[in-house]
Amino acid sequence: MTAALPTARSVPARPTAFTFDPGTVALLVIDMQRDFLLPGGFGESLGNDVALLQAVVEPLAALIAAARAADVPVIHTREGHLPDLSDCPPAKLLRGNPSQRIGDPGRFGRILIRGEYGHDIVDELAPVAGEVVIDKPGKGAFYATELSEVLARDGIETLLVTGVTTEVCVHTTVREANDRGYRCLVVSDCVGSYFPEFQRVGLDMIAAQGGIFGWVADSAAVVTALTPTAAGSAPAR
Repeated sequence: MTAALPTARSVPARPTAFTFDPGTVALLVIDMQRDFLLPGGFGESLGNDVALLQAVVEPLAALIAAARAADVPVIHTREGHLPDLSDCPPAKLLRGNPSQRIGDPGRFGRILIRGEYGHDIVDELAPVAGEVVIDKPGKGAFYATELSEVLARDGIETLLVTGVTTEVCVHTTVREANDRGYRCLVVSDCVGSYFPEFQRVGLDMIAAQGGIFGWVADSAAVVTALTPTAAGSAPAR
């Protein structure tokens, strides 16, 4: 049996130390999909440097491993749409190059369509059996999804937020979570943007004004907090 974590852990963070109860925390992994991360995918077709997102994979894989070892639930999301595009508003369909928009054929299948190869999560971060995967049609993970019900069912009060992109789906989800009363810690090297300036400002906005949307810390600090210790253990989840 995996050793349990003590009942409270603290992470050095901005703007203040972040304390959480491991029995009520979940790791949220947002949209680490082939269409966004791989060369030839939708993200690159928009003129972006996907290497900036790929840099997130290694630290995020280590964080996911630490969460699994600590029996912290890992929840994955994927942005995408039904094959008939009935859940994709016209304004969103106009994104991208005219020949490579949502639903069009791409290198990895129809772009951002559920069930296509490009819609799925990169191999290095693939969910394991029992982990929840939330398919979402919008930027935020709460909109038109079952995420609220999943968190309530599991007694989750705190979210460790990771994924891409920092200023779009990560920010939208953190803002939605904040409005719903969840405490959010954004893991700085486990979120990524195609734009370095957006990455910096996006993280600053989370922690501004005393943590208006949440806290920010790096993955090394979070992994340390998630690592089980022999002393002070609590019953496993």
